[in-house]
Amino acid sequence: MAEYLLEMNHITKIFPGVKALNNVRFDLKQGEIHALMGENGAGKSTFIKVLTGVHQPDGGEIILDGQKVVMHDPLVAAHHGIAAIYQHLAAYPDLTVAENIFMGHEKLTKMKSIRWRETNAEAKELLQSLGSDISPTARMGTLSVAQQQLVEIAKALSQDMRILIMDEPTAALSRRESEELYEIALGLRRRGISIILISHRFEDMFRLADRVTVFRDAQYIGTWNVGDVTEAELVKYMVGRSIDQYYPKREIRRGEELLRAEGLCRTGFFADVSFTLHAGEILGLTGLVGAGRTEVVEAICGVTKLDAGQVYLEGKPVTIKSPHEALQMGIGFLPEDRQKQGLLLPWSIGRNITLPSIDRFRRRGLLNDKLERAEGRHFKDLLRIRATSIDDTAASLSGGNQQKVVVSKLLSSHTRVLILDEPTKGVDVGSKAQIYELMVELAQQGMGILMISSELPEVINMSDRIAVMREGRISTVIPQSEATQENVLSAGMPIEKKA
Repeated sequence: MAEYLLEMNHITKIFPGVKALNNVRFDLKQGEIHALMGENGAGKSTFIKVLTGVHQPDGGEIILDGQKVVMHDPLVAAHHGIAAIYQHLAAYPDLTVAENIFMGHEKLTKMKSIRWRETNAEAKELLQSLGSDISPTARMGTLSVAQQQLVEIAKALSQDMRILIMDEPTAALSRRESEELYEIALGLRRRGISIILISHRFEDMFRLADRVTVFRDAQYIGTWNVGDVTEAELVKYMVGRSIDQYYPKREIRRGEELLRAEGLCRTGFFADVSFTLHAGEILGLTGLVGAGRTEVVEAICGVTKLDAGQVYLEGKPVTIKSPHEALQMGIGFLPEDRQKQGLLLPWSIGRNITLPSIDRFRRRGLLNDKLERAEGRHFKDLLRIRATSIDDTAASLSGGNQQKVVVSKLLSSHTRVLILDEPTKGVDVGSKAQIYELMVELAQQGMGILMISSELPEVINMSDRIAVMREGRISTVIPQSEATQENVLSAGMPIEKKA
């Protein structure tokens, strides 16, 4: 029996002007979880598409069960038992769960009609094997992201899956949902299924993977047993240099009060929320998903309306009716979903940056293109946005660089208060370090930063104080010197109701 179920040797893929994969290799054992890590642009996505038959390699070979194979298209890859679950799920929301599971390999009678009873029964059996009680007749569009991922795994199992590729599987999941997915992945491994795990989150890799391979700049860097490599070493392999201070938080003298919330309430979402934010301070806001974190900042910024309470800006009461009004007052809001809420993806980098402050570049009613472009170039250089020019579209950028464009947009509007909702979600390690450094630099310049995050290491290492929300209220505020993962988690856990 061959040592490896899958071997990919000397794989090269060239697009016009770009070598997306340069002589990379990867191997996978039976019943193994093998993580593939690297910054955005390292070649991970192209690698997936070569393995699943979406792209044909320009060099190299794929060996499965000791035999050379050619993945002419995704149907051939599926025939070999290779399935992929992508970060952005491509489900059919108006069809049932069972219809999604058996799409493309329907259970048909001789007359080519669907055997619905058998279809629903087998779909239910597949879901139950994954520990799920999702109804096979439920509409896919009514399910959560975590439930849709389960359906995608069930679909792969229905096609005799042997190799499952999981692309950023926890990016859109809560901590509880992530824990459930970990158990499912480990259960699949116990059944002999091999998993290729692609994730920016070290927690995913350390919790699940047996081995880890790193790509950098489209090249193979190395493969290690997970127990033999540290997070700091992996960061160095991925970015090509040592990041001495991954969390570069420095002590900054706290200045005057910039933002104060008193007794904020929105019925059904949060109640009696009060806190202060000072110049030079990074205030962390955390808690379990559903605790009301995002809802609080959306109400402060005018996305939604408060039912009670008062917001004060530099000591003065303010009523903010829209995010545009908030920006005019000096409060910038970076939403969690940067693509849908923070950017106009078809527009250029430069125009995205200057759009909220476009009036500053008008002269006698006409747009001064020279001034506007100078502003775009200034922030492209300042935040080290990786692009050919400010004329590149926002859609063409990696997640980390898109995040920098949204931050640039807010800084261009001369904000004093910056509210960041999950600022490093889906961002690679190099870009994370740059975002952390930028946050510290802005705090040093006297800005107040309110950071909402689900990542406890990020919250604990980057915040001066941590406000923990539980069931719509702030349960406690913890200074950084006293913060541990245990006490932050404990402060956010729901209170058990007495019988």
